Amino acid sequence: MADRKAEGQKPADGRSYLRRIILGLNKKRLSRLEENDIIFREPLTPQPAEPPAIMVRGSIDMWFMLLVLILLSFGAVMCYSASSVYAQQYYGDSTHFLWHYILFATLSIVGTLPFVLFARPWFWRLFGICAYAVSIILLLLVLLVGREGGGAQRWIVIGPLTFQPSEVAKMSVVLAMALFMSKYESKITSDQKFGGSFRYGVIVPFAIFGVVCLLVALERHISGLMIIGMIGLAVMFMGGTRMRYILLIFLAIAAAGAFLILVSDYAQTRVFTWLNLEEADPLGSAWQTWQGLYAIGSGGLFGRGLGNSQQKFGYVAEPQNDFIFTIICEELGFFGAALIVALFALLIRRGFKIAARAPDKFSALAVSGLTFKLALQVIMNIAVVTNSMPNTGVSLPFFSSGGTSLAVQIFEMGIILSVSRYSIQKK
Repeated sequence: MADRKAEGQKPADGRSYLRRIILGLNKKRLSRLEENDIIFREPLTPQPAEPPAIMVRGSIDMWFMLLVLILLSFGAVMCYSASSVYAQQYYGDSTHFLWHYILFATLSIVGTLPFVLFARPWFWRLFGICAYAVSIILLLLVLLVGREGGGAQRWIVIGPLTFQPSEVAKMSVVLAMALFMSKYESKITSDQKFGGSFRYGVIVPFAIFGVVCLLVALERHISGLMIIGMIGLAVMFMGGTRMRYILLIFLAIAAAGAFLILVSDYAQTRVFTWLNLEEADPLGSAWQTWQGLYAIGSGGLFGRGLGNSQQKFGYVAEPQNDFIFTIICEELGFFGAALIVALFALLIRRGFKIAARAPDKFSALAVSGLTFKLALQVIMNIAVVTNSMPNTGVSLPFFSSGGTSLAVQIFEMGIILSVSRYSIQKK
């Protein structure tokens, strides 16, 4: 030992000495091995063990369920009030859309309840894969036998029912991307680019929702393209994809949307009307927008009273659908509209709170994605009826009378309630 000190060498412990002799590694390779090998990373002194954690099941989030039921009840009342005149004129029954709403809501709640009560978090992973595959098939089917209307081909007619596959596709994209982003979280957030963060954080997630966006774009369903694209980017962001990649994809989606507008006369008319409302034909392309704005303005602070709308008498076309918020503003005024917005805000806040205490990364991403989808549709619907964005077919969740959208929204709330029953707790 004295000779080694004389030569200027430091004494080495037995563990380090054996590593160098047996493995014959230089310092750089050795340090890399020490970072990746659990044996070399093991501390010399014993560390206190983390207490084991288990998944526990409790009751559903009652506040979230209560808010959903309030919005459904409110939606049924306003759907009847907004549609009574239109339903009497075209169906000979002023309660036609009310019974339609109650039927779809009841069947959806009954069909969703077993999933809320018995589905465990792992079930939604398998369900997400199946739902994604089914939505791709349905979107392809729309292109072959779908019914065209309103400048887009987005519906499948099955007997007396009209089905919109893009609504299912929105939900399936959230679940499929949540599954992928949670499974490859370590690679998505890694420093390795082409085999790690770029491949798993950009290419594959973009392909998952990009295929759906392409099929929806072929339907000329611009609002659906926007919603699915923004949902995909939101889940990527929450899943750990780097912001610079998200911005690049956003620009690509914006370019695709601009191209779709350029090749569609119908879309160009809507954009021109939005940008030049004063110059657009008030009896043609600008009719719906102007009548909606008249309804909002005439409501004042307290409204004309429930059922007393004037604009639903043939002025606002199909007032029970995308423009139902204008009738709400007219009948209930600013305070009634503000109450609805506040209920949505509370529901969205509660949804993100459930996501924050979800039992695993997949459940957290799935609940966050579905909550973001709800928030996005509320914002876009209100933006359309106030002429803050071009007129597109975006329904108001729980209020518009569309059967497919209502059924899917209720089922999505069921997924969130199902996840809310589970949490991770330490023993």
